[in-house]
Amino acid sequence: MNTRRFFLTALGSLTASLIVASCNQQSAQTPTNNTQTISQKEQKEVIKVGVTGIVSQDILKFVNKNLAEKEGLEIQVVTFNDWIQPNTALRDQVIDANFFQHKPFMNNAVKELKINLVPLNTIYLNTLGLFSKKIKSVNEIPQNATVTIANDVINNDRGLRLLAANGLIKLKENAPQFVTQRDIAANPKNLRIKEVEGVQVVRAINDVDFIVSSAQTVALAGIEPNSMGKETAKDKKYALALVTLQGKENEPKIQKLNQLLVHPSVKEFINNEYKGRLIPVF
Repeated sequence: MNTRRFFLTALGSLTASLIVASCNQQSAQTPTNNTQTISQKEQKEVIKVGVTGIVSQDILKFVNKNLAEKEGLEIQVVTFNDWIQPNTALRDQVIDANFFQHKPFMNNAVKELKINLVPLNTIYLNTLGLFSKKIKSVNEIPQNATVTIANDVINNDRGLRLLAANGLIKLKENAPQFVTQRDIAANPKNLRIKEVEGVQVVRAINDVDFIVSSAQTVALAGIEPNSMGKETAKDKKYALALVTLQGKENEPKIQKLNQLLVHPSVKEFINNEYKGRLIPVF
């Protein structure tokens, strides 16, 4: 994982890529074997899944290569370059499911897009942390320090709550479901909180005292992913889930993928590949 993969994640255009585990056939097959192979291929169910980032795509690729074929399933991944299209594509039935959002984001999308979505199994938490090239601990954060956080409704709320969890700000007791800077009751260090587009947060790390970003995004940007304070597995509500349209959740191919995503080998893959930057929650 490197800077190039980070920018591919942030700026990739709409593409569809078929992820298929190939199997070499010996040239000296009998007609009976050929017929049987064709029949097996015809019986495979194809499921189209929308994603926005490298991580979900890599997990689906692992599932397809190691687990899906045994279940007669073939995963087709459709990648999007924003966080709106995966749900509108689901609404328009261009895809069968998507794998890019946590439940708070999904609930907001349901209201904004007027679409009935259903979350299935939750798979992993992309932990959010406080990162700095200048400061090593929360206690070292100076007065009037500048911090950059994302400006979208969900991640702005999430970032402010992480600042509060680390004692840097205090939120109002009667704060709404999604907090903003207007809901800060106390700011003892007089933090200067700058809000930017989500993909711009990590790029600001050289210009501010610290940032609030996901550990995986920081790692993909080539920055040492050590956090001064981060979310833990108890923050499961922010874990990414497989999501589909209401009424489609019991379709066999969707349930097959839903169960494969919580296979023990998927947990092992996440732990080995991401080394704590992502936390499996199943």
